[in-house]
Amino acid sequence: MTLPPRIGAKDKSRSARRRADPGLVWTLALLMVSGILTLYAASYYNAQDRGSSLGEVTSQLMGMGLGLIGLIVFQHIDYRRLRSSRVVGGAVAVSLILLTLVAIPGVGARLNGSRRWLRLGPVSFQPSELAKYAAVLCMARGLSDPRRDVTRLFRGLAPLFVVPGAMFFLILLQPNLSTAGSILIVSVIMVALAGARGLHLSLMGLSGAALGAFYAFSEPYRRERMLSFRNPFAYLSDEGYQLSQSLMAFGSGGLFGMGLGRGRQKYAFLPYPESDFIFAVVGEDMGFVGCALVLLLFAAFVFFGLRTALRCPDRFGSLLAAGITCMIGTQSVLNVAVVTGMMPTTGLPLPFFSAGGTSVAVMMCAYGVLMGISRQNALP
Repeated sequence: MTLPPRIGAKDKSRSARRRADPGLVWTLALLMVSGILTLYAASYYNAQDRGSSLGEVTSQLMGMGLGLIGLIVFQHIDYRRLRSSRVVGGAVAVSLILLTLVAIPGVGARLNGSRRWLRLGPVSFQPSELAKYAAVLCMARGLSDPRRDVTRLFRGLAPLFVVPGAMFFLILLQPNLSTAGSILIVSVIMVALAGARGLHLSLMGLSGAALGAFYAFSEPYRRERMLSFRNPFAYLSDEGYQLSQSLMAFGSGGLFGMGLGRGRQKYAFLPYPESDFIFAVVGEDMGFVGCALVLLLFAAFVFFGLRTALRCPDRFGSLLAAGITCMIGTQSVLNVAVVTGMMPTTGLPLPFFSAGGTSVAVMMCAYGVLMGISRQNALP
């Protein structure tokens, strides 16, 4: 599909008056407010030991502040400029270089047995967060190439997975299977949306499942983690402890919860309540109703994001919007599935809720691109 003609002066003035989909704006606002309130409820007890009960919230607000600046900037950039080979190549190159640096012992910061961070003085960040959206941008550009035949496996689809595949293996070295897997999952979803054949999608799905199973059973601790999620209480003193505490949190919350901040699992029972398992805090504090409302917010985001993709007139913008939406949506689904015991425990944060300045800042920049696509294609 050819790109639309360049916007003239008159069209630019009209575009400046356009607004992004209100659904995207309100969904973002509600996710941010809900996320900050939940993060405070989940983190204030443990944060006191580090000097301030507002420590995690302050760090998160700083990330949101940087992300808000990025959101405003990217919202007003013509998304078609992101299709440039310099932009795509630069984003991919920077991501691969940073991921390589993380894998080098002594360079990447090691925490809890994983090497996922780079430190610049007092500031640390996760290059994998940038890599996720660089992969989406790369896939959108490749799939929007009019010369690309997505119905051909080796000449059409296989070359597209070189970059996501390289990112997958570099992130796997950290190790971080969940983030690495989310890149491949979203890449396959984008290929499916671009019109790939069902047979080829099935082959990619089976290959991914086989690779994941091999990785999961290749080390004893991963094998125990894989087996423990089926009955975590049988492994309560080992790999099943965190999931068991999470399920107890949901059980304690019941229908309406114990009240915001009144849950007990964050009192040194549930490990990392402010990060990977923060949804369990939602369950204990706000109950089934609170969990349902949070899931509805993410469902609303996916709806408005995919609506933006469908309304976009050019193939690149449509795939880029769909990729950003699917990346955040997939991450949300995987996190909730882990916390509720539907899949093995992995370290994947819940978007806008889990503590992590890098994650929320990069995510809001990507959200700004999505809002820019919506704004530029809105009716005047």
